Amino acid sequence: MMKKKNINYIFFASVCMVFVGCGVPKITEKTASTAELPTVYNERTDSINSAKVDWENYFTDPHLRNLIDSALSHNQELNIMLQEINMSSNEIRARKGEYLPFVGVRAGGGVEKRSEYTTLGATERQVDIREGRENPDPMPDAGATLFANWEIDIWSKLHNAAKGAQLEYLASIEGKNFMVTNLVAEIANLYYELLALDQEKMLVERNLKLQADALELVKLQKIATRVTELAVKKFEAEVFKTQSTRYKIEQRIVEAENQLNYLVGQYPQHIARESSSLDHTHLPVVQEGLPAQLLDNRPDVRKAELLMAAAKLDVKVAKAKFYPSLGISANLGYQAFNPAYLLKTPQSLIYSITGDLIAPLVNKRAIQAEYLNANAKQIQTVLSYEQTLLNAYVEVANQLAKIKNMASINTLQDKQVATLTESVQISYDLFNSAHADYMEVLMTQRDAIEAKFELIESQKEQFNAAVNLYKSLGGGWQ
Repeated sequence: MMKKKNINYIFFASVCMVFVGCGVPKITEKTASTAELPTVYNERTDSINSAKVDWENYFTDPHLRNLIDSALSHNQELNIMLQEINMSSNEIRARKGEYLPFVGVRAGGGVEKRSEYTTLGATERQVDIREGRENPDPMPDAGATLFANWEIDIWSKLHNAAKGAQLEYLASIEGKNFMVTNLVAEIANLYYELLALDQEKMLVERNLKLQADALELVKLQKIATRVTELAVKKFEAEVFKTQSTRYKIEQRIVEAENQLNYLVGQYPQHIARESSSLDHTHLPVVQEGLPAQLLDNRPDVRKAELLMAAAKLDVKVAKAKFYPSLGISANLGYQAFNPAYLLKTPQSLIYSITGDLIAPLVNKRAIQAEYLNANAKQIQTVLSYEQTLLNAYVEVANQLAKIKNMASINTLQDKQVATLTESVQISYDLFNSAHADYMEVLMTQRDAIEAKFELIESQKEQFNAAVNLYKSLGGGWQ
């Protein structure tokens, strides 16, 4: 008879599983990326990659290194991200606790008065609690119980959820690393911008002095009736224009310093920096290595890969909800109507153990929606991974081209500045000998100073390209 009951139970459970399994919707899966990186960036096949160099060795300027070091400790956005990582770590603990037995203790007491016109009440009035002793009225009750609940993870639903939480935790760490990479690059770019602005300010001040001398010379020539008042006003207006340019540069310096202070986590103050110009500052040398190294060096690529793996586990967790779940609960303790009898064994001993098999049969739309959403999210993470990988390669390719082109631009602009500097002196000589008018002098001065500004800007962009290539390769977080 017992064997027949077991067969019926197994048959019933199998029927439940068949019905439940039939409710799993069919989906189009995309569990892995098919994107392939090119083998090289260009004709070179050098495997040396500057991303492996930590920022302390990549940047040689001590003032810049101090700024980066301070930012890594005090930047508020980075510290907020660290708290998010702590929350992800706590999520792992919570997930692991779900597939372990939950054990607790319960103690309590009370009294109860039952109606004599109920089954239990009438029974208590006719049956003595002990021979010759009636049931107390009201009936006291005291007890202490050790209880446990445990869901048997037969479909690995809880284990997969814990693994998914662990992958998301690792992804949050990679997110932090990517933030560090961007932070280091942003500070370096702002620092080189400050050096360029200092250089522009010195250029303007030197040019302002030359223009003031030229204005005085033109005033003397007006007295000698060699030029008119119009020439004086033109030279005077040029001086005013250069003075206003100096104030614009000073404002940009203040904003760049304050932005750096913000990133470092401090209130506005002077930023210590090198006094030398960019053309005397050491330009970091970057080696790009091979595109495949982006998979290991770029934190955002690794984060996208981890999220893709976590989403795959989320699909398994959502699918497991269609199948029966097996739970076991147990109790062990003491219970008595009088505390004096509470610990008497085995008379006051109580225990129980039960098992539950629960499976969804009707109205599974919520579970189906969760499963479909999990699959859509998985496809989304695969596409996001491919997009991140493509973006990483494009960023490196752009910065490689920029470094090469900026070097050529700087060479030509050096020659342009040298030529225009000679032209300024020639224009003055011709003006003094009455072979050129004042407009030729003014236009030559403008061309010269604009060329010098463009050269400084190109030098700054060359440094920015070196920094951005280092960031694009995945450097700065080590």
